[in-house]
Amino acid sequence: MKDETKIRWFSEPEDHDYTAAESYLLLVYDRDTTSKLVEKLKAEKMSTFKAKDIFRASRLSLLGVSNSHVEKDKARIANAKKLSPILLVRDPVNDQVIIADGYHRLCAIYTVDEDAMVPCKIV
Repeated sequence: MKDETKIRWFSEPEDHDYTAAESYLLLVYDRDTTSKLVEKLKAEKMSTFKAKDIFRASRLSLLGVSNSHVEKDKARIANAKKLSPILLVRDPVNDQVIIADGYHRLCAIYTVDEDAMVPCKIV
């Protein structure tokens, strides 16, 4: 069921989001590849995709609403606090999108409105 709560966004990802993305991507790629991907993310222009489409492309499951990080982000949405855009990396080898940063935010957004347009950077 769609909630009519408006989701507010920062115009760009916050600096710490790139650090978090790098930390996650180092688990998937080597240091050189990760550094290049993070630099590309920083330089990339913003895009938007529906929350449900990002989930489909990532092949990840939705975290339960009892997850503390998801609850925190849902509270931010309910209190009209801005969220940081999501950072995504296309992985053509595995034919999916990696959510480099923003998985918990995306889960919170999806529970509020699966059709919400989510600002992101994608490389």
